[in-house]
Amino acid sequence: MIPDADRHRDHLVRVAYRLLGSLDEAEDVVQDALVRAERSAPDDVREPAAWLTTVVTHAALDRLRSARVRRESYVGPWLPEPVVGAPWHAPGPGDPADHATLDDQVSLAMLTVLETLSPAERAVYVLHEAFAVPLAEVAGIVGRSEAACRQLAVRARRHVRERAPRFDPDRGERARVVAGFQAACESGDLDGLARLLDEGVELRTDGGGVVTAALRPIAGRDRVVRTVAGTLRTRRLALARRTVNGEPGLVGRIDGDPVVLAFVVDDGRIVRIDAVANPRKLRHVPPGDWPADGSGGAVPSQPP
Repeated sequence: MIPDADRHRDHLVRVAYRLLGSLDEAEDVVQDALVRAERSAPDDVREPAAWLTTVVTHAALDRLRSARVRRESYVGPWLPEPVVGAPWHAPGPGDPADHATLDDQVSLAMLTVLETLSPAERAVYVLHEAFAVPLAEVAGIVGRSEAACRQLAVRARRHVRERAPRFDPDRGERARVVAGFQAACESGDLDGLARLLDEGVELRTDGGGVVTAALRPIAGRDRVVRTVAGTLRTRRLALARRTVNGEPGLVGRIDGDPVVLAFVVDDGRIVRIDAVANPRKLRHVPPGDWPADGSGGAVPSQPP
């Protein structure tokens, strides 16, 4: 048995979540690794953290390879499983910017980019770039030469750089824009909503074939406004402010069905909205984070 193996759990879950984009699967592979640690002789493991990271990475790679096949038949856009955190508020003009972030989380948009990497590229990128593991150690973890890992890292960095979404570095500005989106939806102000959206904004909705959702991304300001207008006209809406993967986001109910909204904001406008409505991906959201369901029309959010 490896002593104190459980103290590495949080770090291992962060690694596995970045590799898999699913908190459920991340916790599964970490739990399996900890069970293996209990059965291992202490003398067989010189570096518990490195040993556990290796076990978790190998299990995650196996799941990533099989997940690629499953996601080819997924109904509609596939989005990662969101991590919902604490309430947030939008700072006023005189308020100091809120620079608080959760360094163990990564945006849904970035996780979607990581999804386009090969499993090996993703493992090297996550370990080396996100967790600063030296390439020599990464090579031992993924079972490749250091030179091969260096090539994988270069390809992965280039790929991520080309596809990573642009975003406003001012978190306070991002919060103000998301607050404006919430207010426009709650008041039915479609003109105000349009002013918040970039001309090329893209809306992705992940219902997984379980709940109603668009089967393809919706691109363009006019189309996104029409989609939101249709929702406001025909369905009950309730929203509350919660961080989503460390960023200002919204959790809500549409006709009682839960949804989590993540945003990418650049230059004061929303360039991307990720809406996760597949209930299987929302099981980790605490019940108290969901707003009370409306009974006809928009419902004010919970106060910050």
